[in-house]
Amino acid sequence: MRSGGERLEAYARLAVRIGANVQPGQLVGVSAHLEHAPFARAITREAYAAGAEYVDVLFTDQHVRKAHIELAAESKLGYTPSWLLERTDAIGRVRGAWISITGTAEPDLFADLDGGRAGRARMLELSRLMLDQTDQALVNWTVVAFPNEGWANAMFGEPDVERLWGALSHTVRLDEPDPIAAWSEHTERLERRAASLNERRFDALRYRGPGTDLTVGLLPEADWMAAVDTTIGGIRHVANMPTEEVYTTPDARRTEGVVRSTRPLVIGGTVIRDLEIEFRRGRVVEARASTGQEMIRTHIDSDDGARRLGEVALVDGTSRVGRTGLTFFDTLFDENTTCHIALGGAITQAVPRSETWSPEERSARGVNYSSIHTDFMIGGPEIEVDGLTADAGAVPLLRDDVWLLEPAGITVAD
Repeated sequence: MRSGGERLEAYARLAVRIGANVQPGQLVGVSAHLEHAPFARAITREAYAAGAEYVDVLFTDQHVRKAHIELAAESKLGYTPSWLLERTDAIGRVRGAWISITGTAEPDLFADLDGGRAGRARMLELSRLMLDQTDQALVNWTVVAFPNEGWANAMFGEPDVERLWGALSHTVRLDEPDPIAAWSEHTERLERRAASLNERRFDALRYRGPGTDLTVGLLPEADWMAAVDTTIGGIRHVANMPTEEVYTTPDARRTEGVVRSTRPLVIGGTVIRDLEIEFRRGRVVEARASTGQEMIRTHIDSDDGARRLGEVALVDGTSRVGRTGLTFFDTLFDENTTCHIALGGAITQAVPRSETWSPEERSARGVNYSSIHTDFMIGGPEIEVDGLTADAGAVPLLRDDVWLLEPAGITVAD
């Protein structure tokens, strides 16, 4: 068993070498909360060991942000400092790398705030710039998490960081004798699963279960993807660690029905529970939640594309995240527990050449454009998922969380 220091070093190595895949001479931007400082330091050392030219770490504090939401003038809630835009733009211009650390120490920190103000206090310019960089595949990037007492307390009701480390280590394959080899095998399996969906070219997906009867139209030219992204410079990287999904860009004009979230969703310090959304002609027409309702309603009013879907993703019961039986209150993990969809910006890598289209052309062709990309979980054993063919035939994809489309001869790893 690794010591705490050895474990942190091994995890940083995964984040830098497999996640972001930092290259010699690259400028690396790291974003972290104060609670993530030990991991940010370990990542910095590993990035320099990988040959990084310079590592720039930006720390933020959710309590500082809370003060802004509470006390800033209404007109300044969404203020984006020019120097943050310049920093972000510079990393994209030089084809740098991004590593974002998550693991919110207080998921409910903003629960006592006005939900409308909290929803408007977002740096939309910065979000749009970063989404544009990933859309255009300018940067190799990854999102990883760091266990901390606050996060553990939110999950377990006690600050049991070691228990959280155990769960995280399993989900990111840090508990394997050779984690890097284990990741190679895992990503290859997910890519084969995506290929099996691409062979079928379904016209739509249908989800049915308690509180859910939803049909999501797919784009004929969109590919299913998995795990590994590639920059325009040919750098392969794993954007999410963990990742258990296969995903594609849907037709943003063709979503119909109602869907109920099966897991809580955390947006910027607010936990949204029991989310129910109704779609008509591709747009959200109603959003309800038992907590955080004002936040989600304000969130989907961010721009014209925030009410449409930009991603659909399938996850089955073999997911290491799902098999922990835990709710992490962190979208990086919870979205890899089960099937999910995302409101907001499309994954342009799934639609060849769409990253060169204007926002107007994207919208006209069903590829959503927005300053947000917000995943929420809609799957589980009780949800049936079918692939619908152009002639209205239905092919079962998931039943009782079991994947049914796997080509013969492929075995599922633990």
